[in-house]
Amino acid sequence: MSSMTNRRDFLGNAARLAAVAAPAVLGRAQDRKLRVGIIGTGWWAGVDMKAAWAVGGAEAVAICDVDSAMSDAFVAECEKAQGSKPKVFKDYRELIQHPGLDAIFLTTPPQWHALPFIAACEKGLPIYCEKPLAYDVREGQAMMAAQKKAGNVVQIGFQRRQSDAFHAAAEYLRGGKPGKIVQAEANIHYKAGTPDPTPQAPPATLDWDTWCGPAPLLPYSPAIGHRSWRLERTTGHGHMVDWGIHLIDATRMMTGLRTPRRIQASGGIYHYKGKITTPDTLVAHFEFEQFPLIWRHRLWGSVEMDPAYNNGIFFYCENETVFVTDSRWEIHPSGKGAQKQVMPATMKGNQMGEAHVRNFLDAVRAGKQPSCQIADGWNSTTTVHLGMVAYHTGQAIQFDANAVAIPGNKEAHAMLKREYRAPWRHPWKG
Repeated sequence: MSSMTNRRDFLGNAARLAAVAAPAVLGRAQDRKLRVGIIGTGWWAGVDMKAAWAVGGAEAVAICDVDSAMSDAFVAECEKAQGSKPKVFKDYRELIQHPGLDAIFLTTPPQWHALPFIAACEKGLPIYCEKPLAYDVREGQAMMAAQKKAGNVVQIGFQRRQSDAFHAAAEYLRGGKPGKIVQAEANIHYKAGTPDPTPQAPPATLDWDTWCGPAPLLPYSPAIGHRSWRLERTTGHGHMVDWGIHLIDATRMMTGLRTPRRIQASGGIYHYKGKITTPDTLVAHFEFEQFPLIWRHRLWGSVEMDPAYNNGIFFYCENETVFVTDSRWEIHPSGKGAQKQVMPATMKGNQMGEAHVRNFLDAVRAGKQPSCQIADGWNSTTTVHLGMVAYHTGQAIQFDANAVAIPGNKEAHAMLKREYRAPWRHPWKG
């Protein structure tokens, strides 16, 4: 394939994707603005709401947070962007009962996904839920059951499902020229920030007990509070669950993978001992029916060997290697003197987010499911949770997707569910 042909095909793919991702503007000015509620008003809530304002047709009318400083700042941002202030709640149950809501954005840390999600399903509200779908596999099952019963619109926040680069690379792989995929590898290496882990009094504006919620009540420190919870085992559960899930979901989307049948993982906390509680170095091997997928991450090290490849997916095929990341996708042919071909992405990171939010808002208006449904979220979330189960047990585990079980390993099977801290109750009834 020539570089000119690649470029022409890529632009054609991009145009088709744009037609899907960007609905006709004609007549949209007459559409009533959707009235949305936001549960969790941290950094990513702002990202999602800015995307909603950018694509148009939505306004925040109610917000919920257990930190008054966060909600105050979000109110000010809303007033500046939309000319009106949303009503403020501290309890998500009160927000869900707010009259006139058209949809919910659920942007809390993962320990607070399941209960608000299920409550919103019971109210019949459309939900945009950030990844991961749930903190544990059993929560995810309960959320799936609640959505199935309600039939409400649900979008999971995997923005790369809107990427022209990922879709173009997937189409090229399906075209057959690279040959059969023998193995895939995904990685995101970066130098993590590590705030002070010293226990201290939480900010006066923050209800730390409620923030922890169903998770264990840990002594507060900046290392596990706002924006730092991702590397804490009891909340974010680490880099693979928080960031790796994006590329693992993208791999599944591109190739039709579901959940792995055998999983093993190894790693540890080698550089950030005493500062984080999840591995700063990890390799997870997921055996899918079609081919194995290997995840790697390293959260330390001052210099990458080649920074151009520190974030992305490699598909090692019989004839070629295909690499894809947010900014581009590449073909690496085999053979002496073969030159790689690079196709830049036309859609940047913030545009992917805007397209994903727009896809959700359009789905709400149309009363149909959007591009990343709850089953997609469950499969990707379950995959990374199984990786962490394998890591914590130090054993290779088998997964029976039909039974949602880890047979022959009581310790690993028990990790599919975390017991809730009273007074909260785990929603899974199995």
